[in-house]
Amino acid sequence: MRRNPTAWRREEKEAFRAQVSRIKDAATRIRFLVILHTAEGHGQPEIAEMLACSIRTVARVQQRFREQGAEGLMDRRGDNGMAKITEDYVLALVEAVRGSPHDYGYPRPTWTQELLVKVMAKQTGIHISVSSMSRLLRRLGIRRGMPKPTVGCPWSPRARKRRLRLINRMLETLPGNEAAVWEDEIDIHLNPKIGPDYMLPGEQKTVLTPGQNVKHYIAGALDAQTDRVIWVDAVRKNGVLFIALLARLSHVYADRRVIHVILDNYVIHSSRAVQTAIDAYGGRIVLHFLPPYCPDDNRIERCVWRELHANVTRNHRCRTMMELMQAAREYLITRNRKAAAKRRHAA
Repeated sequence: MRRNPTAWRREEKEAFRAQVSRIKDAATRIRFLVILHTAEGHGQPEIAEMLACSIRTVARVQQRFREQGAEGLMDRRGDNGMAKITEDYVLALVEAVRGSPHDYGYPRPTWTQELLVKVMAKQTGIHISVSSMSRLLRRLGIRRGMPKPTVGCPWSPRARKRRLRLINRMLETLPGNEAAVWEDEIDIHLNPKIGPDYMLPGEQKTVLTPGQNVKHYIAGALDAQTDRVIWVDAVRKNGVLFIALLARLSHVYADRRVIHVILDNYVIHSSRAVQTAIDAYGGRIVLHFLPPYCPDDNRIERCVWRELHANVTRNHRCRTMMELMQAAREYLITRNRKAAAKRRHAA
């Protein structure tokens, strides 16, 4: 077959098209399609658009075909001996990304693909190109993202694990006449929380903000057994809000002998007024404090508040706090209905 595709006769095009249909490897198939589209009279920009690749790639494939024919389009990496990117290379890369360049003696605090290539060459003896690193990161699902700021727990790992074991043991041995809930508060801001969203190419969505922020607060409790959320809301985040939630819990669980409340060490949970309110319940409400600065250990934070932000407050278009709070309440009501339906289905 001639190496100038634009001069092919009809039967040559049909034979090449049949050859393309038998190719399974995606990258090899694209190279063959470049030549097939060239034979059909399409220009480089048009071919690049049809195959979602660069014009430079199209030109390089055409050059390879002119020099080597169809053999030049094949993936010859299998002839190179051992594949460059080994399992050990991948494991070392994952470990590096999980850490920081500081761990490898570099002053830069964040990774670049060029630096990853350099560090991995030192760690494994394997040097790959930056474009290969880009493809590998994409294949492994490694992406650039915003780190989550956090404060380290001042407790020793042993003390932290001991407290969590005690809480888990309490949940596992919970008598039928007692209840346990995960408690936390969430801030609702009229100024939207800005988060990622799908956008059209070349366009950036805008989120209109009211300018002057207004805040509201929800204190919630997630039932450890039924996944139901009990909540109250107020315009201030203080001991009064928490005491109102305790009163709500006492009413909802009126038939339970003890209500165990798992919560963080926020100051409103240990004020004198709160302690007086708890004493008034005569031992019916027992507080179980989580290790300090460990929000991921609080199930309501992971399972409810993050989803409420994702479904209600992030990039919201509410113009008033009343409208936003109504949306938050409707979300929680709908969530409780789904949880109840899921329990019925499981039963």
